[in-house]
Amino acid sequence: MEILIAIIVGGVIGWLASLVMGTSQQMGLVANIVVGILGAGLGHWLAPKLGIVAADSLGQWLVSIGGAVVLVLILKAFGIYK
Repeated sequence: MEILIAIIVGGVIGWLASLVMGTSQQMGLVANIVVGILGAGLGHWLAPKLGIVAADSLGQWLVSIGGAVVLVLILKAFGIYK
């Protein structure tokens, strides 16, 4: 059950990040899930290093989406998305 929830939440986070970055037309469902899950991990790893504390669930969502946006930026820098 936890894996299914991670896939759904990762998909939503990846979709929101793709909307923010304007890549929603280029990313499919699987890409959204992968970017969402990896981006959330990146955000939660990077946030404390930047002095950002996600104390509540809204903060955790914002950190996750921010990490996914950073991941999309990295992918755009490598030319994977335009």
